[in-house]
Amino acid sequence: MTRQTTTGATFTHLDDATRALVRLSAALAAGDEDDVRRALQSATPITPHEWIEELLLQTYLFAGFPRALNGMREWRRIAPAPAAVTLVPSVGDPVAEGQRTCAHVYGSMYDRLRQNIAALHPLLDDWMIAEGYGKVLGRPALDLARRELCIVAACAASGQDRQLQSHLHGARNVGVADSAIGATLEALNRVIPAALFDRARRLWSRLAA
Repeated sequence: MTRQTTTGATFTHLDDATRALVRLSAALAAGDEDDVRRALQSATPITPHEWIEELLLQTYLFAGFPRALNGMREWRRIAPAPAAVTLVPSVGDPVAEGQRTCAHVYGSMYDRLRQNIAALHPLLDDWMIAEGYGKVLGRPALDLARRELCIVAACAASGQDRQLQSHLHGARNVGVADSAIGATLEALNRVIPAALFDRARRLWSRLAA
């Protein structure tokens, strides 16, 4: 169901474990401690613990270290020790892996993205590739389709519409069906503020039309 490809949708159904994961992603990105605690408690019985830990690790890219650390602190109250698979070091060549992963997410827009980010600042481009897409998002313990859906949730929750649009396209590029993307956004109903939920749905309606 989650084989990564650009030739067609292979992630077609938002299962309960993934639904809990994307709701947790939204809470980590923009909720308070009670929101995070409730989302973790909901996810723990049905979502693989390694998925939760990988989401917590990637949260610093989209919500900063303070929220990532606070989320991991709450998680350690539930799971005192890290899942063994998440202790595996990041990829050996983060630049090469970052280029591969970023190109997978952005597809035909990859070269333009690199040019645009480098124009903002060359170091941002370097860090985006090596740190973001290489060291973190290229890790194998959580598949790229679910990572992208979690990024969609984080961007929707924090009102980052430009990045939300990019990662809605990115989810499609890594093989997520439109039905699963739509279900991801619907899973955020009453998790994020109503105004942000409506904005995200309207944006997706325009892209999916």
